[in-house]
Amino acid sequence: MNVTTEEKKEIFEKYGKSAQDTGSAEAQVALFTERINRLTIHLKEHKKDHSTRLGLLKLVGKRRRLLNYLMKKDIELYRKLIKELGIRK
Repeated sequence: MNVTTEEKKEIFEKYGKSAQDTGSAEAQVALFTERINRLTIHLKEHKKDHSTRLGLLKLVGKRRRLLNYLMKKDIELYRKLIKELGIRK
C-alpha cells in the first residue's frame, strides 16, 4: 500500500525538475496521486476501513489545494499535469 523509495524517485524524476526535487508542486501532486490510487484500491477490498478513508480524504484535499495553487501560478503546467496524471477537473 505504501510507495517505496524507488517508486518515489521515479515519480520525482518524471514530474519534478530532478530526482532530488521533492518540494515542487508538480512532484507532490504526482506522489499524492499515486498514494490516492493505492488507497482507493485498498478501500475497494476493505470497505469498513474508516481510518484509511479519512486519510484518503485528507490526501485528496491536499492535492486539490496544490492543484489550485498550480492553476493560479502556471495554467499551462496545470493542464499538462492533470492530463498526464488522468485527474478529472
